[in-house]
Amino acid sequence: MKNLTAVVAITAVFTLAVCFIMLGSVSTELMSRLGIDANQFGTLVTLFSFTCMIVQLLVGPLVDKWGHKPLAVAGLLTAGLSIFLLGFATTYAVASLATVLLGIGAICCNTVGNTLLPVALFEGKDPARASNFGCGFVGLGFVLIPLLISTFMGSLGLSYTVSVCLIGAGVLAFAVFAMTATYPRVSTGFSLSKAVSLLPNPVVLTAAAALACYIGLEWTMNNWTKPLMSEMFQAGGRDGVNAARNAGYVLALFGLAMGIGRFGTSAVRNVSAIGTTIIAGASLVAIVALLVLAKAQGAGLAILAVLVIGLAFAPMFPTIVGVTFSKFDPSVYGSVFGIIFSIGLIGSMILPKAIGRLSENRSLQQSLPIAAVIAGILLVLALAMRLAGKARPSGQHLQPKAS
Repeated sequence: MKNLTAVVAITAVFTLAVCFIMLGSVSTELMSRLGIDANQFGTLVTLFSFTCMIVQLLVGPLVDKWGHKPLAVAGLLTAGLSIFLLGFATTYAVASLATVLLGIGAICCNTVGNTLLPVALFEGKDPARASNFGCGFVGLGFVLIPLLISTFMGSLGLSYTVSVCLIGAGVLAFAVFAMTATYPRVSTGFSLSKAVSLLPNPVVLTAAAALACYIGLEWTMNNWTKPLMSEMFQAGGRDGVNAARNAGYVLALFGLAMGIGRFGTSAVRNVSAIGTTIIAGASLVAIVALLVLAKAQGAGLAILAVLVIGLAFAPMFPTIVGVTFSKFDPSVYGSVFGIIFSIGLIGSMILPKAIGRLSENRSLQQSLPIAAVIAGILLVLALAMRLAGKARPSGQHLQPKAS
């Protein structure tokens, strides 16, 4: 049963990655197709983030009431259909509707996947390790989608619509699997009453602030790496089509680094115990790499910086979630996750949009130092998470710390 649960969880988080990376994978083509600028594209990212934040608060109770299967099926179907709609979009209004539906599908998959992973893997004894392993498949999704889009539209010469709809068809195939699978009964939904009681908890609040920084950073790279690298390739003399294709490959390399980093972290035993050290070290590396990317004069150094950023980002989200889960009983995982992820999405609404706005009158590269500042704040919050964990706030759902 747990093996099957793990398959469902991994399928869900992989589809979450498809949703998260989709706009970034078609960013340059979509901006050209719709005739919009970086600021308007940033608004789409903010709309996606806002949708995710609202839906995250609603989906948890539905998991409690209906179980995981309806939300898994609904999430996969909605995600697949939204990608089809994005493929046919020729106006900003239609693209906006597709973006909203994409956010709904993403969060259904997010809640199903991330609340099942800690109980389905490693016998439920190491939540941070389980989250890192499962989220390695998020990195895999980050690799495959931009790689497939670049291959479809570049090497195979397929149209934008056909290329995007092929991705949507793949997600719908996952929905067929979800319909036939069986699910364990796990109480991991978001509860408003539990959430209210957990809100003052310093462990929860610190984790939420850390996720706000991290999610803002990840979505910045997801959505702006391709336009940034396209700018750099064109500055190096490549035409727009080749620049966009090669930029898509760089985005895929970012995803590859994320996947490698997460699978690598999952090989470390008892990640939950050293998680805050991992987050702090990764934040420091990210600061340096983001500053290098902001100052890089050539595409080669920029690509190297993107790879290092991917490796640094890799363990952050699953380790923040896993370390936080390790302080609580599984019966409140959904409530805890609902709080920290919902608050965390504020970062995705602000940072990518801010970079898009700053880039109206200058290059994307010149706007990147603000991301390094956010990584610095995350470093401080990682140290705060360690202190919050030692404080052991009171609460009936808190587990004793491992000796």
